[in-house]
Amino acid sequence: MKFITVAVWSAIFGEILGYIVSQLTAGTYSFTTVAIIAIVVGEIALVSIPAISGSAASKETLAEK
Repeated sequence: MKFITVAVWSAIFGEILGYIVSQLTAGTYSFTTVAIIAIVVGEIALVSIPAISGSAASKETLAEK
């Protein structure tokens, strides 16, 4: 369920950011390209951030869980 939620919110925020950036740079705006890139980045962040943060925790903190 969390993967679907992240995909939806990534697409929403990605579209907002993509539109603003395209207007500021006078570039072209592609709805599908922005959505795909935002969803991929969001899903990668969902998997990688906890993995990176978990490996940085001390052994004492992990033992308390």
